[in-house]
Amino acid sequence: MIKIEQVTTKRQWSDFLHLPWRIYKDNPYWVPPLLDDVDFCLNPQKNPFYHHARRALFLAYKNSQIVGRIAAIVDENYNAYHHEKTGWFGFFESIPDFAVTKALLDSARNWVSTQGMQLFRGPVNPSTNESCGLLVEGFDDSPYFMMTYNPPYYAEFLEKYGLKKAKDLLAYEMYLPFADGPFKRLEKIAIRIQKRYPYLSVRHLNMKDWENELKRVQEVYNSAWAENWGFVPMTEAEIEKMAQRLKPLVVPELVWLAEVKQEPVAFTMFLPDYFQAIKHLNGHFFPLGWLKFLWYRRKITRVRSVTLGIKKQYHYTGIVPLFLYQTGLALKKFPYQKLEFSWILEDNLPVLRLTKFIHARLSRRYRIYEIQADNSQPIES
Repeated sequence: MIKIEQVTTKRQWSDFLHLPWRIYKDNPYWVPPLLDDVDFCLNPQKNPFYHHARRALFLAYKNSQIVGRIAAIVDENYNAYHHEKTGWFGFFESIPDFAVTKALLDSARNWVSTQGMQLFRGPVNPSTNESCGLLVEGFDDSPYFMMTYNPPYYAEFLEKYGLKKAKDLLAYEMYLPFADGPFKRLEKIAIRIQKRYPYLSVRHLNMKDWENELKRVQEVYNSAWAENWGFVPMTEAEIEKMAQRLKPLVVPELVWLAEVKQEPVAFTMFLPDYFQAIKHLNGHFFPLGWLKFLWYRRKITRVRSVTLGIKKQYHYTGIVPLFLYQTGLALKKFPYQKLEFSWILEDNLPVLRLTKFIHARLSRRYRIYEIQADNSQPIES
């Protein structure tokens, strides 16, 4: 007998946060999340996302033991922007028992339906501006920083439930340094672009002018991704909070801003794979987590391309290969051995063509699923 309860007590909140340690026990590829980070993502008192969103958390019990969890989410900004009535699910975990998964999905789906939603989509944690997607290919390695990981049976269970693919998010990986042939071609392209567009400049972020730089990045972000699938503009409060969380992790030499006559037109950021350090912390920075983090941070061997955006009117100026060339030069100064580009929408053909150009290979596939939100006729087990 599966019992579902909505999280209302401090004990249930703690159980919700700590359940993954049971699900992934003995899994060598799982990276224990920082509990403070998960708390922030889900806490309406801390996360400005909930100024325009709401959520309900559910736990599944079997024989009095907690065996699964799920969050149901409604983001009014997303629905207003896309003219939809979409509810989401995220933070999903379940033991390998389809009955548990079905009960959790039924509960979350029913909740978003009672909120007036027509579509049920996920997973997102808690939005497409954070970690999202279910891993469906590439289970034999740990994820890169800010990417997700899950057991293979999750996809089987979600599809058995009736969820269908809405969109795939792709990760491409390559060895460093850049292969000589592609890098030399990038150099030629970069020189040609700089001659063709002398008014186009590319520079690192000025960390001493952080507040103004943040405004420039927000301007690019909310313009460049405006027509992307799943995009929702971030509010100033969300941008500021995300920047506050990321600022200690930023490597200025791996962040680029492109400008045309001082107008910000493109932005890209690469981050070390901090999961290689966080994996040793078991979810806690305190009391000794900071020391462990600083120690293992020196041993990071991977780097991730976290974000890339270009204002629409500058799509064909060659900024992307220019960014890549400059990044290739910068990466020679670091000990990183692998680079991941993630995530990339499966239908973003220009970027996908570029991954082939630099000899990157498809390494992981993440999927966002959807189904009608009306759960009045439960799906057969």
